[in-house]
Formats: sequence, structure tokens, C-alpha cells
Amino acid sequence: MAYIINDECIGCGACAGACPVEAITEGDGKYIIDADTCIECGACADSCPVGAPQAE
Repeated sequence: MAYIINDECIGCGACAGACPVEAITEGDGKYIIDADTCIECGACADSCPVGAPQAE
């Protein structure tokens, strides 16, 4: 299952920089993960200071 970014996102962009397949883009107030591109590696979750990316 792909990762999603919950409402705890502070918009810092750490997750987008960590994603090896560029599945994360800036959305309206928080970042968004494209489920079709996500390879479920967990790099986004490991890089997030508030734990916003979660396995779906």
C-alpha cells in the first residue's frame, strides 16, 4: 500500500526531497504522495520531522 501524508504535515518539504521516485508534490497546505508512483520505500516517513507520511 502506498504512503499518504496526514494533516500533521507542516509543509517543510523534507519528504519530497527524500523520495527517490519523485512521487511527492506540494499540494494545498500540505504535500501529496502520488499512489501510482510511490514504491513504498518509507524514505518520506523517515525524513519527516512530524511523522506525517503514513503507510495507508
